[in-house]
Amino acid sequence: MADECPKCPQGLPPWLATFADLMSLLMCFFVLLLSFAEVDAQRFKKMAESMKDAFGVQREVPAVEIVKGTSVIMQEFSPGKPEPSPIEDIRQITSDLEQEHLDREDHDATKDVDEAKAAMQAELEREVQAQAEELQEMLETQISEGLIDVVTESTNIIIRIQEKGSFPSGRANLNPDFFEVISKITEVIATTPGKIIVAGHTDNIPISTKRFRSNWELSSARAVTVVHAMLSNASIEEERFLVQGFADSQPLVDNDTAENRAHNRRVELVIRRGEDVELEAELEAELEAEPTATLEE
Repeated sequence: MADECPKCPQGLPPWLATFADLMSLLMCFFVLLLSFAEVDAQRFKKMAESMKDAFGVQREVPAVEIVKGTSVIMQEFSPGKPEPSPIEDIRQITSDLEQEHLDREDHDATKDVDEAKAAMQAELEREVQAQAEELQEMLETQISEGLIDVVTESTNIIIRIQEKGSFPSGRANLNPDFFEVISKITEVIATTPGKIIVAGHTDNIPISTKRFRSNWELSSARAVTVVHAMLSNASIEEERFLVQGFADSQPLVDNDTAENRAHNRRVELVIRRGEDVELEAELEAELEAEPTATLEE
């Protein structure tokens, strides 16, 4: 019995458990060191938000950047610039030619309209000058006496009726002898197209009577009186008239002398013919545009 070997205790020695715990702690320590060596702020933030949501903290924190994956294709390859196909080249050349052709047509059409407008303007100015000369011949006596002036400005005929011989001072009723002059003027204007502006003007001396509170009322009343006298001729349409009163706001000369003030007291008949050219030019432009619109449709 003395020769028998002593029996060893069962199981591992107690120190081995302590050694295994130490090795596990060392491994966890190095794993933590490795994980904290490079911190991804976006991923850490999202992980923190997930932890907060998991623990019941309901607070939205907007992300500065959305985490995106890395494309292997974008790392290895770069985008190329494809060459245009022959069909695309042909289409581009065709588009350029069409645009050039359209631009040339627009330029030619604009040039034609401008030339036509200039020709109509010149013809209209000659016509206006002839009508002004006709009026001057008919009213030669009144013009020589200084009662009326007939002038032209571009395509407008201006007939200035002076206060002398037409209106009593400070009043708006025509002198009986002046109705014959108004009748002669109306006969020519009735056959002349265009808008008729009848404008009254005064000097700068204020007026204040029971009938007229200011020069504005006096100038407007005189213009209305002339219009009524002209409308006694049934051949002229009342739609053509426009009545204006300017008082002393548009003097012909300075109101520094009695003669100049008398020259500023007047009623002007302005026959506007320039609108005819504009309307005809617009009509021609519309006619030029119609074929192009038809082709586009």
